[in-house]
Amino acid sequence: MHLVLFEPEKAGNVGNVARTCSVLGAELHLIRPFGFRLHDREFRRAVMDYLEGVTLHEHASWTAFQASLPAGARVFAFSTHATELYTQAGFQQGDYLLFGPESRGLPAWLRDALPKLKLPQPGGGRSLNLAVAAGVAAFEAGRQIKGW
Repeated sequence: MHLVLFEPEKAGNVGNVARTCSVLGAELHLIRPFGFRLHDREFRRAVMDYLEGVTLHEHASWTAFQASLPAGARVFAFSTHATELYTQAGFQQGDYLLFGPESRGLPAWLRDALPKLKLPQPGGGRSLNLAVAAGVAAFEAGRQIKGW
């Protein structure tokens, strides 16, 4: 499984997603630009020692990320604009779960080009925190793939 953060803005959220990747054995992909410096003190504090067990891929752009994908790779965009629930996706080993920046989500040109999934928000609100959304989605994908 791969968790992909498109233009992440907050080191703390990336650190929390890295922790999720560490626990699940998932790979983490970060697509530039970032809203923080990847190797500064704030980021190191946020990820603590969790990056030691995580395969981290940095991509200069969406185009560079796409070029790195193996043939037949499935990328799912998570968005509040989606109609299909994440539990209905039928995740498979090697899938890529894509999340947008904290302040604005995925741009329309990107989310409209990919299968879109949503997390239910029955209580309302604009959206879940990025790290929380990625964690919920990753654990569901893991449950489907590994049968936990």
